Amino acid sequence: MGERVQAARLALGMSQSELGQAVGLDRTMIAKVESGTRRIDALELARLSAALRVPMDQFLESQPLVLSRRTVTLTKDIETEAGRESNKLDLALEGWIRELRQLVEFGTLEPRPVLTYPSTIENAQDARAAARWLRERLQLGIGPIDSMLGLCERAGQFVLVTSLQGDGASAVDGDIGAAVVSLKGDPGRRRATAAHELGHVVIGDEYSSDLGVHASRAEREAVIDVFAAELLLPITAFQAGQVAEQPQDDVAAGSLTRDRLLEVAARYRTSWSLTIKQAEAAGIGPVPTSWARSSPTKAEFLEALGWAPQPDLEAVRVPPAVANAVMRAWRDRQITRNRAVELMHGQIQNNDLPVDTDADLEP
Repeated sequence: MGERVQAARLALGMSQSELGQAVGLDRTMIAKVESGTRRIDALELARLSAALRVPMDQFLESQPLVLSRRTVTLTKDIETEAGRESNKLDLALEGWIRELRQLVEFGTLEPRPVLTYPSTIENAQDARAAARWLRERLQLGIGPIDSMLGLCERAGQFVLVTSLQGDGASAVDGDIGAAVVSLKGDPGRRRATAAHELGHVVIGDEYSSDLGVHASRAEREAVIDVFAAELLLPITAFQAGQVAEQPQDDVAAGSLTRDRLLEVAARYRTSWSLTIKQAEAAGIGPVPTSWARSSPTKAEFLEALGWAPQPDLEAVRVPPAVANAVMRAWRDRQITRNRAVELMHGQIQNNDLPVDTDADLEP
């Protein structure tokens, strides 16, 4: 419990003295709580919960055994701004898992089997093979992915889009795979983050896979980045002549224009840097340095798609199955109206729900 209190405190950037003042305890008492040498009564636990802005069960439940972080580790760099952002994402992830578990207990949500790649992952080539395997399992072909939330759900991972800073985090807790992805940043980055966190599930966590045994954290993350890029934009899309009207031989010879590459990035909704890397990996290139330095503007991306809106991972915050589960639980009166809105994480507001004359209008 002490470790959980410390993690929540550091996530908010609070000192032990500041937390002590907020809950009516001396700084030395907070230090003893965090070291595990002082017990906490129910009233103090409630005060800590309020001061640290986390539910009480955050302090009582253990952290999921399988947890990935895209930025820094909790114990090493938590005093830095990046460390605090990473820790906030971890706390949000654990809260998300509790919400999913509650919906499962209500009987309105069924955990999805996690699709785990059956072969060993040791390098980037293996990661590409894993991404192609997943596309084949989900019958995606080599076309663009319409909804990352929907794809992750089909692969066994429920993704929450959050307004917190940072990138993302993912975990497997028993039969539930979950991830949080930050809304911050451009759409291509958000989709890459979601694909990356899915890679942690499909490839296997750093503590259990052969990749984790033989590689550093940076090397593991780089391999999973390759998986994410291949999942979002397969290099076979280039090699099959899907990205240009001219014959494949002409594309391979280097006649791909910036406008064509921009069209690919827009259709597949990938970042400019990821699109360039995939083009080069497909043997189209090298891409001129000037292209890499001049990232397309939002207007260029929209123009490439005929100004069709592409809102993936923006307005929608929870996966379809979770949204349906929340609505079922509310209609079955297992949760209140306010709790239903809370579980939707801003995707709907209170007045978006229909009036239940039998429940909402009771005095």
